[in-house]
Amino acid sequence: MKSVVRTAAGGPEVLKLVDRPVPEPGPGEVRVRVHVSGVNPTDWRSRQRALPPGMDEQVPHQDGAGVIDAVGSQVDPARVGQRVWIWEAAWERPWGTAQQYTLVPDRHAVVLPDHASFELGAALGIPALTAHRALTVHDCGPGQIAPGTLRGTTVLVAGGAGVVGNAAIQLARWGGARVITTVSSPAKAALAHAAGAHHVVDYRTQDATAEIRALAPKGVDIVVEVAPGTNAALDIAVTAPGAVMAYYSGSEDEQLSIPVLSSLAANLRWQSVYVYTVPPAAKQQALTDVAAAVDARALRVGEDVGMPLHRFPLEHISDAHTALERGLVGKVLLDIP
Repeated sequence: MKSVVRTAAGGPEVLKLVDRPVPEPGPGEVRVRVHVSGVNPTDWRSRQRALPPGMDEQVPHQDGAGVIDAVGSQVDPARVGQRVWIWEAAWERPWGTAQQYTLVPDRHAVVLPDHASFELGAALGIPALTAHRALTVHDCGPGQIAPGTLRGTTVLVAGGAGVVGNAAIQLARWGGARVITTVSSPAKAALAHAAGAHHVVDYRTQDATAEIRALAPKGVDIVVEVAPGTNAALDIAVTAPGAVMAYYSGSEDEQLSIPVLSSLAANLRWQSVYVYTVPPAAKQQALTDVAAAVDARALRVGEDVGMPLHRFPLEHISDAHTALERGLVGKVLLDIP
């Protein structure tokens, strides 16, 4: 089978296309014939770091979608033939989705409805699970997302044209929240509107604090934050008492500095969201809710919902990583032959 591996840390050039035997699933594992592999910022960032302890090579990419074609012992044989989406395939494991067949634990392959494309399946894992966690960490929140669970909640999504931002807008809308988002250009504003944001603020041409305060005089309840260090002052200025800033990203040298007394008086909370180490119960709830949203057609991909697709063949994986690292807007996918 065709597979991409890396044996060292570095730039896109460390990704090598090789031929390897088709693997056999072990106990508790399923083998998936991968149709589409999803590429996320976490993939190129992890490529720049050393291999996990005990590994001399690794297949990249956490997300993907395909069809189960074999199962190991302790797995229901009826799973063979199921269309599935994959999450965290390469987290502390050698088997990512940048190959024709991959092995994952049984629960890491979630049923994908017939109406949902493999492209959607490959776009779910990291972005949708991250967005779910960010939307459910509020102290007074429901802990789950379903129609009506976020009714009465105002959500601010920083960077609504990004993949996590897009998933957060769609999930928040499905839950009944009012959604405001910030963007940096008219083109990104169009994508955020397409995703379903009620209000879009271009922070480069508008006074973001004044605009958001006018839209939400009582303040926003949840901030899905992509740049906590940069946006801390804005977040404090526009949030309601008891709000949570759920941040999931940041640059390598970014620092978060907050004024103690004003944050203290408002009972504000900054909550890191690192999807890989989310508590097990919260991760399971996210899997359940994201699957339900897909089934209800509440999560979609494509330019008509603000998430353009950029497709690369497996052998051009280096180009895919380079494009994403340079800031390509939309979802980057690898087509697996």
